[in-house]
Amino acid sequence: MKHRYGKRITSAFAFTVLMILSQTMVFAGNPDRIGANGADQLLLNPWARSSGYANANYASVTGLDAMYGNVSGLALINQTQLSFNHTRYLGGSGIALNSGGLAQRVGQAGVLGVSIFTMNVGDIERTTVNQPEGGLGTYRPSFGHIAVSYAREFSNSIYAGATMKVVTEGVPDSRAQGVAFDAGIRYITGKHNNFKFGISLKNVGPKMTVRGDGLSITNVLEEKQFTLEQRSEGYELPAVLNLSLTYDFLFGSIQEVDEGKFVAEHRISPALNFMSNSFGQDQVSVGVEWAFKEFLMIRGGYVYEEGIRDREIARTVLTGPAGGFTLALPMGESGRTIDFDYSYRHTNPFSGIHTIGLMLDL
Repeated sequence: MKHRYGKRITSAFAFTVLMILSQTMVFAGNPDRIGANGADQLLLNPWARSSGYANANYASVTGLDAMYGNVSGLALINQTQLSFNHTRYLGGSGIALNSGGLAQRVGQAGVLGVSIFTMNVGDIERTTVNQPEGGLGTYRPSFGHIAVSYAREFSNSIYAGATMKVVTEGVPDSRAQGVAFDAGIRYITGKHNNFKFGISLKNVGPKMTVRGDGLSITNVLEEKQFTLEQRSEGYELPAVLNLSLTYDFLFGSIQEVDEGKFVAEHRISPALNFMSNSFGQDQVSVGVEWAFKEFLMIRGGYVYEEGIRDREIARTVLTGPAGGFTLALPMGESGRTIDFDYSYRHTNPFSGIHTIGLMLDL
């Protein structure tokens, strides 16, 4: 019964994804639309594991990290997961990203997750038309979103999930708020569940519009005060579609530590991801991870998009290479772990993107 139910749900979900995909792909990778969207914060990966994999592992990413790449992986946590990540974004720029989340299994097959993302760009000196030299103090732009996700196991091979994000960005007197939705599905098969295929659609939602007193101008004419309120044009969200593959090569002794979950002495997992971007260049990510008894994991990858090697025409500060590692320390014999994560992404200019993370897998 579970398998038949899962197949019906999966068929309906896949049909929905394909319908949305047919609309999204019309504008995919269109250079003429680059810069026409807003809410670019939704494209910043604040999680160390997948960013160190060069975002290639969206077919195999699990836990809270999956809420960014492919939310279906949220359904693969043990019971409870708590994580916090800090990113020094574009070293030397003073920009910092912070993300944290909590995921909890609800029922036998479902998992509910909540995460928060904030972006700190520091203090900026306040200026006006009449005082362009400043001297009026400082202000701090704010960027962030809160995400609520639910993922479920529909069968031994099929997992799916969805996310709703409340997005906010702006300055103290002008702000835009909106809602974005993600959906993801993955298929797992093989003798040791070592082949994984995933599809994820991210950042689909209505336009966001900037509103606030900062868009109004007050003038005095013939001793009468007039206020002119300007209307801001709405902007689209940066919708992207990901198609991903991962295959686990297992070596040495192999143990089934849980139903359908295998741990090998050595694991090598190459991964591939294609990202179709509605407002930018399409990207291809390749990566590989080596794991020793799921205790130590070392990963690396490369992101390619057209022109990325030519700094004169490149449309991103990223140059392609990424890498990182995870150290998972067991907490007794219950299978619980405390994990330390790190990732690095090379950029030009600036001195790279560094992310550190701490995760409790209970």
